Amino acid sequence: MSEKNLANLCGTLRNRGYRTHRTMVIMSRDYVNTVKELSRDNVYIKDKTKVNEIINELVKGGTNKLQVILDFDRTITKQHVNGARQYSSFGIFEKCPSLPGSYVTTVTQLNGKYMPIEIDPLMPREEKKRHMEDWWRLSEEALIGLTIPTSEIEEVVKEIKPPLRDDCIEFFRNAAKQMVPILVFSAGLGQTVVSVLKYHGILDDNVKVVANFLKYDEDGVIQGFRDSIIINVFNKNESVLCGTEYYKTIKDRTNAIVVGDSLGDATMFDCMDNKNAVLKIGFLYEHSEENLPVYMDTFDIVLIDDQTMKVPHTIFKCIL
Repeated sequence: MSEKNLANLCGTLRNRGYRTHRTMVIMSRDYVNTVKELSRDNVYIKDKTKVNEIINELVKGGTNKLQVILDFDRTITKQHVNGARQYSSFGIFEKCPSLPGSYVTTVTQLNGKYMPIEIDPLMPREEKKRHMEDWWRLSEEALIGLTIPTSEIEEVVKEIKPPLRDDCIEFFRNAAKQMVPILVFSAGLGQTVVSVLKYHGILDDNVKVVANFLKYDEDGVIQGFRDSIIINVFNKNESVLCGTEYYKTIKDRTNAIVVGDSLGDATMFDCMDNKNAVLKIGFLYEHSEENLPVYMDTFDIVLIDDQTMKVPHTIFKCIL
């Protein structure tokens, strides 16, 4: 085909909604305006062209190039049920009946001080980051010396029955069928995260949990967290996985769907060596009006008071 005819063909196809390149023509779908879940009133997208390009690239790469990275607290679990705030992974741990009253008093004071800082829409990121580091460090210190077995955490999970977002279980099961890796990346308590996933039957072979796991000595006494790096809401990225067996299984999966509810969750894929198409989806509930601008600058898609996993799952199904 001559240069002139190729140019004419590309021009015609562009007018019909296709993306074109010099040597190839690629069908491009307008997902933002044709997928029902992306057209709802609580869905905010700053750059629709960019989001369409990312989704088309995810579809082009297919499931073999895809990984899913999910925060846990208030991402896999619901932010609220009928306005009632749901327990975090640490909050579930705090319901263990063997905990001494002194521990509960300490963490209640810490939560009262630092939780408003975490959701403050006006505090600069670096200042907030320092406070979060202090919060997690003090939380670890409060754990040292306790004797709370994992079995007790599992029993509390069974009693509380933490609700997952609607469509979350179906999302996990579809990913398991396609053997798409899911990284559950949490600044929460690892034993609780694992217990909740087990309780709901979604801790399959394709699921990896990275979180703050308790370290026990031979007598079952908590020594603090297992790993030297304490994960908080502002240092979450896959660099902690470098050199691990899991990293070897995902290093060629250059496309990702990243989902979280904190601004720091948007960085969970940033340290991967090879990145191609990354779609970042953020859940926003508290201080939504004040936080919306910065969330739209940080995430490709922002969902306000959406207690479902329908948008990420719908996009995942488009890739199948």
